[in-house]
Amino acid sequence: MRTSETWRLNLGARPVGPSTVEFRVWAPHARTVAIKLIGQDRNSLPMEPRELDYFEAIVSGASPGMRYQYVLDDQKERPDPASRFQPDGVHGASVVVDPDVFHWTDQSWSGVPLTHLIMYELHTGTFTLEGAFEAIIPHLEYLQNQVGVTAIELMPVAQFPGVRNWGYDGVYPFAPQASYGGPQGLKALVDACHARGLAVILDVVYNHLGPEGNYLGDFGPYFTDQYRTPWGQAINFDGPDSDEVRHYVISNALYWVTEYHMDALRLDAIHGIYDFSARHILQDLTEAVHAEADRLGRRILVIAESNLNDVRIIAPPAEGGYGLDGQWNDDFHHALHTLLTGERAGYYEDFGHPEQLAKALREGFIYSGQRSSYRRRRHGNSSRNCSPSQFIVFAQNHDQVGNRAHGDRLSTLVPYEALKVAAASVLLAPSIPLLFMGEEYGETAPFQYFTDHGDQALVEAVRKGRQAEFASFEWKNEMPDPQALVTFERSRVHPGSQSDARRAAILRWHRHLIRLRKSMPALEAFQPDRHVQRVWTDEAQLVLVLHRWIANGQAALLILGFNRRPASVRLCEPVGTWELLLDSSAEEFGGTGQNGPPEKLMIGLGGLPVDLPAYATAVYASVERNNEVKSATSPSG
Repeated sequence: MRTSETWRLNLGARPVGPSTVEFRVWAPHARTVAIKLIGQDRNSLPMEPRELDYFEAIVSGASPGMRYQYVLDDQKERPDPASRFQPDGVHGASVVVDPDVFHWTDQSWSGVPLTHLIMYELHTGTFTLEGAFEAIIPHLEYLQNQVGVTAIELMPVAQFPGVRNWGYDGVYPFAPQASYGGPQGLKALVDACHARGLAVILDVVYNHLGPEGNYLGDFGPYFTDQYRTPWGQAINFDGPDSDEVRHYVISNALYWVTEYHMDALRLDAIHGIYDFSARHILQDLTEAVHAEADRLGRRILVIAESNLNDVRIIAPPAEGGYGLDGQWNDDFHHALHTLLTGERAGYYEDFGHPEQLAKALREGFIYSGQRSSYRRRRHGNSSRNCSPSQFIVFAQNHDQVGNRAHGDRLSTLVPYEALKVAAASVLLAPSIPLLFMGEEYGETAPFQYFTDHGDQALVEAVRKGRQAEFASFEWKNEMPDPQALVTFERSRVHPGSQSDARRAAILRWHRHLIRLRKSMPALEAFQPDRHVQRVWTDEAQLVLVLHRWIANGQAALLILGFNRRPASVRLCEPVGTWELLLDSSAEEFGGTGQNGPPEKLMIGLGGLPVDLPAYATAVYASVERNNEVKSATSPSG
């Protein structure tokens, strides 16, 4: 088995001395490989064949900034599969990059523990008018202080066709998108985040590569027809020659955490990663990343997106798992979304009951082996023995917004007060919360699917594919054209201080919830050796109650109302006196300040009837167990 040291060091073009570059490429489909140096009066330079179908060359008179291509069998001129920079796009030449030219200032940075993460997912191209890595830097103060997040999560940045794309059509996994600012811009952003104490999570795609500019098949069997994905050819992780494909992917993961100092990798749609070998690629990749983290003295996490509801992903290898640190929980989103919107089409038909959201809060997966009507089969296995802090939860993300026909956000689908219920459900959950850019102030601009392909046949195929993919949701009206510039432009957000009163109020609500999560230990991410919780519901009144506490210590009570009209519930537990900390109906959060939940709850053995307004959200602290909570958690602003 390779060590992390060899995983990360031996692919692509690497400066090895003054005016000297070493090139290495895997090309079993070629008999000969040569290097063409662009702009030099030299013939193509032949590369020497090595074992396992690699080709190598050490070239004098080459230096960082030089453009080059590989020439396969004296015919095909192709970019480097491990290109570090593609300034002329996916069809252009690759560029030699010196990894040491950037001056890092984060030597004391050690990362953020999983349980301290409060994630903010953003798309580089639409988060700012400039659509560039360095343009995000002026907004970091806002994200850290006015919102309160502890990490940003970048949607994929590997080089894709054109200048606008979600990033899942990337074809050069080692090359940061040129139109975003390339290698230097991305490093500047990461360094600036670390200077502020913010972690950076990178979304990486190892289930497929985009179709346009994808020349890997000319070099070797990177792909397989044994399996199919909805997005393109499956990557060859378990067929003939798959060892070197695995090497390529794991090297890429280690490249991001070493050369770019990433704190975590979010692995896109791992249900599209097919590997039936005795040792799964996910386990190999995670162990390599964790070993590199140990070597570097940093916390580096591996997080999966998966719709499998399979605990093997996050179970330790000793228990037959792959050992990833966490995974997204779509079940939580679907349960929350259906309660808020009433939608039942598509995969939402499996959801709609408060008890389902309660189960997601208690143990993670809702579908843990029972039959799914949408799938027409049993789905998932039990996550009851997993910690809630192994799951990332959200009310919105790029998929759940952007994969709607019109990219509409919750702010355009539900009443204003319901947005506060959604925020509290996520930010005070025992799991790891994630916000999608603009969600914190109720952004109404849609996030739509956009592309900038140069192949017209592909453009038409994407248009038709989008229509077919979401037919089961029965969304009305024509879908926006992914290729149209206006689709991209209307997806921009407007982060920062908000002049609109309602937006400013919902931003304050998010900030107070996050402040409460950080300052009240009972509301931190769940840790099995520290926290205890109970969740119950009043199904008739559509109210959920979450009781969280530290053994022999601080306790909190969260009331979440999904009721569209005023309701009355009887609280029979927890017995004691509870003082109101946060009330969504308060004027500072855009409410009326009237008919809100009681300032104090005195719950006795006979129970206590409590009247609630529509979409009530209230957070209480136990008077008996919380002496300093209110002063610590109620700053104005």
